[in-house]
Amino acid sequence: MRTFLIVLDSVGVGRAPDAADYGDEGAATLPHIAEAVGGLRLPTFEKLGLGCIPPVTPDPLPIRGISAVPDPLASFGAMQEVSQGKDTITGHWEIAGLLLQPGFHLFPPGPPSFPDDLVAAFERETGRKLIGNKAASGTGIIEELGAQATRDACWIAYTSADSVFQLAANIDVVPLEDLYRACEIARRLCDPHRVGRVIARPFRGTPGRFHRTEDRRDYAFMPDEPTILERLHAGGVPVYAVGKIEDIFAHRGITKSDHTGNNQASQRAVEQFAAEMTRGLLFANFIDFDMLHGHRRDPTGYAECLVQTDQWLAGFLPTLRPGDTLIITADHGNDPTFRGSDHTREVVPLLVYQPGRSSRNLGLRIGYYDVAQSIAAQFGLSSLPRGWSFF
Repeated sequence: MRTFLIVLDSVGVGRAPDAADYGDEGAATLPHIAEAVGGLRLPTFEKLGLGCIPPVTPDPLPIRGISAVPDPLASFGAMQEVSQGKDTITGHWEIAGLLLQPGFHLFPPGPPSFPDDLVAAFERETGRKLIGNKAASGTGIIEELGAQATRDACWIAYTSADSVFQLAANIDVVPLEDLYRACEIARRLCDPHRVGRVIARPFRGTPGRFHRTEDRRDYAFMPDEPTILERLHAGGVPVYAVGKIEDIFAHRGITKSDHTGNNQASQRAVEQFAAEMTRGLLFANFIDFDMLHGHRRDPTGYAECLVQTDQWLAGFLPTLRPGDTLIITADHGNDPTFRGSDHTREVVPLLVYQPGRSSRNLGLRIGYYDVAQSIAAQFGLSSLPRGWSFF
């Protein structure tokens, strides 16, 4: 048995019932992108049943250009997050069976955002000065402070609406390994504050020509209980990770990993692992939607990214065989037509494709952890503490 779990990072389908609590009432990633570009053409997603999903969401909005086909290839539904938060770690951990209540600590927008004792300890242990110390977009703060960081070979530290301590450095003057070591120090210092992620954000270049590299690394808070990855691994079931999955789960419960930096590299890795897999779970994150287009408020680029993934799926689906399962979902929203540059609290799509099997309406699932419970049932594991299998 082989199960492929693909997270389309930030591809939400409409506001969650509690969106107003997060300042996100009115956000709807896929429907608003479709309107912004005059309609989407995603024939593979459409055949799978993407257009059948809006009616099961709390606030049904059509995805312009995507029809509800009468006999979709995949079972379809939507999932509503229960954990507190709208960040990558929270979404992926809930998909893997966990529940975060209370959620991770959020730093204030500042400046300053970070406590004085945290900053002092970090500067002392790394031997470099920290600048920034506020909530900001990653590209914006590099434009603002990149010249100073390059001149002084110092760190740029910033946060966002998520539980993050992000650390940028110009790796033309600060070695990449020094940045990674600094993030390990920050991870340890941030643990008492219950911070979800420390993120290495390397960039290079000169003023006016700075650009971020694909050497990003995420350093996650340790989960409080075993995830579905650890349970499978302990039961002798291989677990393959693609993209930033290994970082999100602190490298726990993973048999083999390919830490890719973009969607197309991740898609190639999925194909390569699939060619060698005889059984097990492959868990992949396709990051470009969120990283390149959601945070940068680029609906056109987001739409083009969806088209590329649709075309890739058209070639990947025929390689699946009887007994395989493909689960496609997301971890949160990031509506590029919405205000700000942060994630949005949304329900996410759920498509479950099993070659040769008929599809059905999976409805609105309360809790992303239904995915983990379903995978546990597939592989004959004992029930997880929460969730209902959709098989």
